[in-house]
Amino acid sequence: MSDGLRGSIMQAMKDAMKAGDKPRLSTIRLMQSAIKDKDIASRVDGRNDGVPDADLLELFTKMVKQRRESAEMYEKGARPDLVDKERAEIAVLEEFMPQQMDEAATKAAVEAVVADVGATSVKDMGKVMGALKTRYAGQMDFGKAGAVVKAILG
Repeated sequence: MSDGLRGSIMQAMKDAMKAGDKPRLSTIRLMQSAIKDKDIASRVDGRNDGVPDADLLELFTKMVKQRRESAEMYEKGARPDLVDKERAEIAVLEEFMPQQMDEAATKAAVEAVVADVGATSVKDMGKVMGALKTRYAGQMDFGKAGAVVKAILG
């Protein structure tokens, strides 16, 4: 099992318990639960030592995306209390993720991957996106990156 990300999450959980920070503790417990589910699912593939940090970052990225979508829906439904809760969870999740790339860095990364992969048309988009997800897991918004790839290849 990798100790890096898991270790920092475990330490954050202990710190939140000691501080009595219930909202933070709740979010960290959700993260722990999602990690455990991912580990159990990976046993089918023969990985008994847990999933690597890159897979965890991908999982956290999905969790952040879900919370952003929920916050947007709660805003439309005039539920500021729930919007605040979702945004607080996003903040905790993002603490364990690498800094997100800005537009310029995303464009540069996409251009580099397009050159490395030898992509020439939109038909190669799957190859480019796969390489981006491998190299930049948790660092890039792949929805925005897809638009950049289309613009470059199209």
